[in-house]
Amino acid sequence: MPGLIWGLPAFHLSISYQVARRAMPASAIFDAGPNGVGEQVQAVLRSVRRHLSMDVGFISEFIENERVFRFTDGEISRGPIMVGGSDPLRQSFCHYVASGLMPGLLHDAREDPIAQGLPVTNELPVGAHLSVPLRHADGTAYGTLCCFSFTPDRTLTGRDLNVLRLCADVVSAVLQKDRRAILDMEARRARIADIVENQAIDVVYQPVYATSDGRLTAFEALSRFRARPERGPDHWFAEAAEVGLLEELEFLAVAVALRGFERIDPSVRLTLNLSPSSVLSPAFPHVLEGAPLDRVVVELTEHVEVPCYAALRAALAPLRARGLRLAIDDVGAGHATFRHVLDLSPELIKLDRSLIAGIDGDSARRALADALTIYGRRIGSEVVAEGVETWAEYAVLKEIGVTRAQGYLLGRPQPLDEACRLPLTMAALGGAGSAA
Repeated sequence: MPGLIWGLPAFHLSISYQVARRAMPASAIFDAGPNGVGEQVQAVLRSVRRHLSMDVGFISEFIENERVFRFTDGEISRGPIMVGGSDPLRQSFCHYVASGLMPGLLHDAREDPIAQGLPVTNELPVGAHLSVPLRHADGTAYGTLCCFSFTPDRTLTGRDLNVLRLCADVVSAVLQKDRRAILDMEARRARIADIVENQAIDVVYQPVYATSDGRLTAFEALSRFRARPERGPDHWFAEAAEVGLLEELEFLAVAVALRGFERIDPSVRLTLNLSPSSVLSPAFPHVLEGAPLDRVVVELTEHVEVPCYAALRAALAPLRARGLRLAIDDVGAGHATFRHVLDLSPELIKLDRSLIAGIDGDSARRALADALTIYGRRIGSEVVAEGVETWAEYAVLKEIGVTRAQGYLLGRPQPLDEACRLPLTMAALGGAGSAA
């Protein structure tokens, strides 16, 4: 199907970030951090509107040729003046005030030659009007701070305009503090979007072996990123989550991993890492469309509480009925993974590598791994040990009943060509595993 890779739609994320910001509410832009920028700005706007006895106050942002309303106060039910609303910039008082073509104080907008020609003057209507440009520290325009009444007001003076200017200085200072964080967020989002748009992910495959007979049972598909800065995949996926593109990045990784599936021996499964939020996406079933589900394992990777396990079970159920297997990653690393096991009944429980390191010489680690393995047997789950690096660790894990093992000892993550050349048993690895 054109534009699809195993059911994955082609992504088109090279959207102008000015366009993306146009649709963002003020709360999404300013209140994400701990500094409460949005609340501060709203409080200033409310205070100055009441001080000036105006009907409406708002703060707008200029984005390309649009005026976008970021904060509003007062009687705001008329026209586009609502948070997130927008209208053409050149049909607004804001544009002409910021350009120096209209005075900041109008006792009666109908008396100004430019305002007379603007539809908004009669549509709202606008009577008295005060407006002050908002600028960033580098002098570039942000937008305006405006207050107006529906009727003329000839009691307003230059002192009132100066009060508004003072408030505009306060607002500009507050916004400037957050501007760097906003620009950083946009840059990080653009970076992730560029990875998705250009499919700049490579996948390596790490083997998983059965401890009972040494068979190669699965490969775990792991992402590697070509982008800069150089860092581990966990950092890239965490950043994608922070900027709202985790689903797109994870689905791209799955699509790339599945491209070479037909080259893998039919007896070997493929494990794909996904967060609960991506599994809950309506696009999730389509990403696996066409893949042999009886050979696919979805490994849940997130270590946070799932808000609704019933929804997650419902999303997985149709695919599990067709053979898809579920694994819970990093069990033993925190409370959330135990809850995943209890509420999702996975076919595989993957023990966190912190339990495996040095288990041959640590009775506490051995006791916990033993308990989890016994629990896995009782609920009918395979138990997989991750991060196995020595034959001594492997021997202990096999002794306590761990059914699968994975780690640098048995095979590092490797390109598909090398993975496909691996023997289907551990006999060729030597060491203690040759007797498995």
